[in-house]
Amino acid sequence: MDNKVFTAKLGKTVGLAGLVKVHIESDFPEQFRVGSSFVTNKKITLTVETFNQKNNTIKFEGINSIDDAKKLVNQELFSSIEQTRDTCNLGKKQFFWFDIIGCKIFDEDEKCLGEVKDIHRYPISDYLEIDTSEDLVKQELPKVFLVPYIDQYILKVDLENKIIHTIDCLAILENS
Repeated sequence: MDNKVFTAKLGKTVGLAGLVKVHIESDFPEQFRVGSSFVTNKKITLTVETFNQKNNTIKFEGINSIDDAKKLVNQELFSSIEQTRDTCNLGKKQFFWFDIIGCKIFDEDEKCLGEVKDIHRYPISDYLEIDTSEDLVKQELPKVFLVPYIDQYILKVDLENKIIHTIDCLAILENS
């Protein structure tokens, strides 16, 4: 896994002084504080000069005109994993997605169901996309299934051992 964490996408320009709309794709808007730096998908480093969370506009150092800002439209912003850990304060039972991806999923009978491949955000809940273990695929179960990331199914997350203990997820797999 590389060291980049997708945090936002830049939108249209706002006004004449270099402001752009920012579409935050993170649960932590506090990481856009003055002085924070991000790298774009075009390998440009941008440092926050001002950020208005109420109207989601951002101005970067050295971007002082609408013409400068137009060059940033539709670019994606990335932070490093270390920067993300430093600037984002997790609550209880909260984890970074990049820590969850790659964890093995075990059901209550300690059977390995697979590994977290990705996480999807839906309006009701986040869902873990699981690559089903080879043993279960050989039993003609689906190669991929989704597990709602809610307490009803997630018992414990053990990041040190990259294991997520679940309940009733074998039934989800069997009914997928």
